[in-house]
Formats: sequence, C-alpha cells, structure tokens
Amino acid sequence: MHDNIVQGKIKTLFLDIGGVLLTNGWGHESRYKAIEKFGLDKDEVEERHQISFDTYEIDKITFDDYLNEVIFYKERPFSKETFKAFMFQQSQALDGCIDFFKELKQQQHLKAIAVSNEGRELNEYRINKFKLDQLFDAYISSCYVRLHKPDKSMLQMACDVSHTLPANALYVDDRLLLVEVAASVGLQTLHFQGLAAAKEFIRTCKFHKQQVKFIKCQHKTTIME
Repeated sequence: MHDNIVQGKIKTLFLDIGGVLLTNGWGHESRYKAIEKFGLDKDEVEERHQISFDTYEIDKITFDDYLNEVIFYKERPFSKETFKAFMFQQSQALDGCIDFFKELKQQQHLKAIAVSNEGRELNEYRINKFKLDQLFDAYISSCYVRLHKPDKSMLQMACDVSHTLPANALYVDDRLLLVEVAASVGLQTLHFQGLAAAKEFIRTCKFHKQQVKFIKCQHKTTIME
C-alpha cells in the first residue's frame, strides 16, 4: 500500500534524463555529427541504428554488438574506442537543470526517480560524469528494467519503487507523447521546454513536505519522519 498523502500534493519527481537534465545520449544530432566527422554513409547508419538501438537500450545486445551492427560491419579507418569516446563526449549538461532539480528536491523534501530510455554504458557514463546519484534515489532505466518508454509498466514500476501514488508524482519529459502517456495513467506532468518555463510551472505546484517531529527518548533525541 502506498503512503496516504493528500491527493494532488507532489512527493516524488519522475525525471527523464536526456532532454531534461542532459543532452540526449545518442540522439539524431549526435549521430549526424558522427556521420560528418567520421565520413559515414548517413542512410546506412540511420537505417541500421533504427533497427538496433532500441534492442541495445533494453540491454538485449551489448554496446559492442550495437556498434558492430551499425558502424563496424565493415573495416573503418578509426578504432571502436575512438568512436566510443566521441559518443560519450556528446553528453553535456543542460545549463542549470541538474542544480535546479537538486535544489527543488532538497527544499520540498522530495524523492527523485529517473525514468529514462538509456543504454547501459551510456547511462552509467552519464550517471558518473554528471554525479546524478546526488539527485536520484533510484533509476528506472530501460537498460536495467528491460522495458522501453512509452511502456506504461515503467511508470508503474517507478510508483512502486518510490512508494508513490500516481497523483502524488510529477513526471517531467521533453517529449510530448511520453508526457501524454504519463498523464493517461494519472501522473501530474510537465512537458519540459526549457528551464525558465519549468520554473514558472513549478511555482504553481503543491508539494507535500515531510513533517519532522523531535521526540525525547532517554537522554537522546530521535528524529521521526
């Protein structure tokens, strides 16, 4: 049974990573840069990517498998390690976004759960590089749960793991379809279109603040939430 929190008051953030906190891990813009830098055939790369990438993101094939299928299916004048390094370099923090959600979490005593389509190696690089453990309490990442948004099971899992009713969670994503799916299962939603607009929206939200009581017990103070 989930906590009995007042209906509509937010206690948990469900945040996408790519497009909300960071640039996409391996979106079309990054792939186009790679195609230009490494002199690849765009049509071939895109066709092969579309076939293989979702399977990689749900951890059914390895990172090396994906690269072998999409890039290194023939001899290249560059190494796989060079190409991987380029891929990782495409991940950049969106200005101010991580700090904003960290501050919001702290001020409002919230839980924060990542709900994101991420391949394992890219996901772990991004977590470590940008210190996302300082924000997130858990990760419902496609590579860990072997599901892929817009599968509603990922949202149910996020609710279960965080012990949160849908009405008491705020789902934030930059893709409108995924926001619509979240709304359809009862989550509060924010279609992320930049930090300034997000801050304006957050000012209209109602949050559940944990009540902290101090109880004296035999010469020591116990904090109960």
